[in-house]
Amino acid sequence: MHHASIRTANIHRAIAFYEQLGFTVNERFTTGYTLACWMEGLGGRIELIQIPEPKPAADAFGDEHYVGYYHLSFDLTDLTPDLPTWLKALQTAFNQSEQLDPLRVLLEPCQQMIGDRVYEVLFLADSDGLPLEFIRVLR
Repeated sequence: MHHASIRTANIHRAIAFYEQLGFTVNERFTTGYTLACWMEGLGGRIELIQIPEPKPAADAFGDEHYVGYYHLSFDLTDLTPDLPTWLKALQTAFNQSEQLDPLRVLLEPCQQMIGDRVYEVLFLADSDGLPLEFIRVLR
């Protein structure tokens, strides 16, 4: 896959958010009449597109009847020994930033069995409230 595209109400706030996750901007451009960029990190590429006069996003995480794209998922197995420690460090970084709102946790780190593997799973909301999943393979 080349990239996942995310529409945002404020591209500068979204860039600051994703930079805290480890993404870096590698290309800035305009699409039509609005700002956009590609960012790379956590093993993938995202595209942020600023939307003039944005409307609130649907609650993909909280609305059990929502249909459509649900979340992006990032595998942190090789990047951190456990999700609680990673989350605590991330929350500290967010709390120290004047550009960012406090980090919103949608689902605290927990274990989930999928197939024959046990995963550690965590969900966060991005700067526009979109759900992001972070996983680690435990065994």
